[in-house]
Amino acid sequence: MKKIVVSLITAGILFSCGKTKKEEPVAEVTQEEVKETLAPVSDAIMENAVIYEANIRQYSEEGSFNAFTKDIPKLKELGVKILWIMPIYPISTTKSKGSLGSYYAISDYTKVNPEFGSIEDFRELVKTAHDNDIYVILDWVANHTGWDHVWLKEHPEYYTKDKEGNITHTVDTDWTDVADLNYDNTAMREQMKNDMMYWLKEEGIDGFRCDVAGMVPLDFWDATVAELKKIKPIFMLAEGWEPELLENAFDMGYGWDTHHKMNDIAKGKADAKEWDKRMAQIDTMYAKDDILMNFTSNHDENSWNGTVQERMGDAAAMFAALSYMAPGMPLIYSGQEYDMDKRLLFFEKDTIIKQKGKFFPLYEKLGKLKNNNPALHGGKNAASYTRVTTSEDKKVLAFKREKEGNSILFVANMTKNPVKFNAEYDGKYKDYLTGEVVERKQGQEYELTPWQYQILIQE
Repeated sequence: MKKIVVSLITAGILFSCGKTKKEEPVAEVTQEEVKETLAPVSDAIMENAVIYEANIRQYSEEGSFNAFTKDIPKLKELGVKILWIMPIYPISTTKSKGSLGSYYAISDYTKVNPEFGSIEDFRELVKTAHDNDIYVILDWVANHTGWDHVWLKEHPEYYTKDKEGNITHTVDTDWTDVADLNYDNTAMREQMKNDMMYWLKEEGIDGFRCDVAGMVPLDFWDATVAELKKIKPIFMLAEGWEPELLENAFDMGYGWDTHHKMNDIAKGKADAKEWDKRMAQIDTMYAKDDILMNFTSNHDENSWNGTVQERMGDAAAMFAALSYMAPGMPLIYSGQEYDMDKRLLFFEKDTIIKQKGKFFPLYEKLGKLKNNNPALHGGKNAASYTRVTTSEDKKVLAFKREKEGNSILFVANMTKNPVKFNAEYDGKYKDYLTGEVVERKQGQEYELTPWQYQILIQE
């Protein structure tokens, strides 16, 4: 069948390998222990959650489940409540790219990549996350499989074929390392659903992040997710921006256009008024209970378009804060909490250097505020968002978030130059980052240094 390729979305494909250090064995965790440690995900959890994207192989020198599991308590310090783990499945070697192939070229949907460890190691990861009140969602690739997948031999009818009858990769892409699945085949749809069910029923995970969700027929997602939810409540993240994905199947989509606007403002190609247009666009396109993920990086953006420092420079901290202050759910990609300033290799082993700099304490403070102040709720019952007028609305972004008697004011200089302005707000506030109590008066002039921002909590 013909598929629509969304230009804003690229397929994630991060990988790595190499020699690993010997690790101490961990106590075996049973399936029942994994499944009984945390209440099911709920709408309330989505309101104040931070989501973390885990790149298991690149996260540590060992590139293993066990090495990552040790650091899960640190994620709780950052306010993380949802852990999205990039594909953990065995990788196809046929037609693979680079020396290690793609995470997203899967050879078996119901097994784990032995390079990362065993299924018991994965269960320990899930249990540790649950013990720290963190939900686990797996990256799911429903659009294609690797060329080593058993379906290629046993069920070639599951795949898209060209005019000559040859199985082909997804049209209008360079994804030659994967074989395109044919969603006209109902048996393939049923097997795909069953493989997803395995991880919910048997391994106790809490949902899925679905790769290039907009390239898979909507009726598959709607029907499949309805069946998955009969097992237990789950959290569903679509790698897609299309509003129809969020009508039934998915809880959250990608705020790609929001992210692109951040990049443009950081480069001086757009101003604060362009941010206002984006907020108005969201109000027009999406329902009130739709959630968008806010991010300054992710695995695609980091490897293909550059590090946060490359794209945002001195504005990086301001945009990190904005991703928490704006409606939606903020994402931290592996390494961002350690000021990572390198493009991680896509098809080779690479390693994140875990040394705390300025961003770990910043994310820690932002996460605490997001978790605990209803004025930053960004889920299905989000706090209000009101633009505050200033005398320099092209340069200064000021808005207020309010809910349940709580109020937070965000003010930021969105330029590389100092700016003087006055604004239509007054009252007594606590500057969240400095702890200072300040008074603001309508019409009074203020000055912000380049990219300076303030998070003001109404007293």
